[in-house]
Amino acid sequence: MSWMIYGAYGYTGELVAAYAKERGQKPLLAGRNEKKLKAIADKLELPYQVVNLEDPVALRQALAEQQVVVHCAGPFEVTAAPMMDACIATRTHYLDITGELAVFELAHSKHEEAQRAGIVLCPGVGFDVIPTDCVAAQLKAEMPDATELTLGFDSASRMSRGTAKTSVRRLGEGGAVRRNGKIETVPLAYKTRKIDFGNGEKFAMTIPWGDVSTAYHTTGIGSIEVYIPASPNLVKKLKRMNYFRWLLRFEWMKNWLEKKIEQQPAGPSEKQLEEAHTYVWGEAKNAEGKVITKQEKVMNGYKLTSHGAVDVALWLLEHTPEGGYYTPSKLCGAELIERYRVTG
Repeated sequence: MSWMIYGAYGYTGELVAAYAKERGQKPLLAGRNEKKLKAIADKLELPYQVVNLEDPVALRQALAEQQVVVHCAGPFEVTAAPMMDACIATRTHYLDITGELAVFELAHSKHEEAQRAGIVLCPGVGFDVIPTDCVAAQLKAEMPDATELTLGFDSASRMSRGTAKTSVRRLGEGGAVRRNGKIETVPLAYKTRKIDFGNGEKFAMTIPWGDVSTAYHTTGIGSIEVYIPASPNLVKKLKRMNYFRWLLRFEWMKNWLEKKIEQQPAGPSEKQLEEAHTYVWGEAKNAEGKVITKQEKVMNGYKLTSHGAVDVALWLLEHTPEGGYYTPSKLCGAELIERYRVTG
C-alpha cells in the first residue's frame, strides 16, 4: 500500500507526516523544495521525492505508483486543480486539508471525472471540515426536514502561517452563505448573533467557511451559515473594510499581506496543540420553526487535521468506495468525529 503526502514540509504537512510515522506508516513525502523536504524526511526517516506541481508530466509519474495522495501544499486555490487533474489521470485517490470554498466546489464539479476514473476526491479531511461536516450530518439525521443549518466553532489556538495566508487571500472576496441551494457572496461580518459553542455564550459573526459548500452536499439543506466568535470591535473593522475590500483582490496586496504573515510563528506551540481544544456547534431548523442544536468538544484543529488526514488516507487504503466527490462524513460516516472528541 503506497501513498504520498505532498507539501510535507509546511507546518501542517509536517504534523501529518509525523502522525503517519507514529502510526507505523511509511508514506512518500513530496514537494518542490528539496532542502526543506530532505530535512523532514531525514528527521522522520521516511522516503521522499522532489516534485513540482507545475511539471504535470513529472507529477503524474510520481503519482503513478501511489494509491492515495494527501495534498497539504496551499494556497489550495492555486495548487488543488493541478493535483486533482493528475490524480484523475493516474487513478490516485485525492485528499487535502483545505477549507477553501472554491476548492470544495471545484472537486464537486469533477465528480463525474472521478467516477469514470474510479477514484475518490475528498478535500477537507482535517479540521476543515471533518468535525463540522459530521455535526451537519448528525443534525440532518435527527431532523430530516430541516430547511436551515447553522454551524460554528470556537478555538483559542493560534493560526498557522498557511491558514493566515489563505484567510487574507479570501478577504477581498467578502463573506459567503448559502441561500436556496446557491452560494451567495455577502459582505464581511455579514451577520452577527450570540452563540454558546460549548464554553459559554459569545458574540459571533459569519465567515465563508468550507461548510457553506460541503454541508450542502452532505445534507441537502439549502440555507447554511457558519459562525466564529468575534469581538464587536473586530466586526466593526471588517464592516468598514467592505468599502475598500476591492483593493485586497490585487495580487500585489495579497503578496504584501503574506509577507507580513511570514514574520509570525509557524503555527500553534506544542502546548497549544495539546491544550487548546476546539468547540464545535450546530443548529438545524425546520419550516415549522422547531430547532435542535448539537455541541462537540474536539482536539486542537491542527492536531485534528494531522490525525484526520492520516485516518482517512488509511481508510481509503483499506476500502474500495465508488469513485466520485465526497465530503468526509459521506466517505467515512458521521461517526468519524468520535475519533477526535475530547472529554472533560
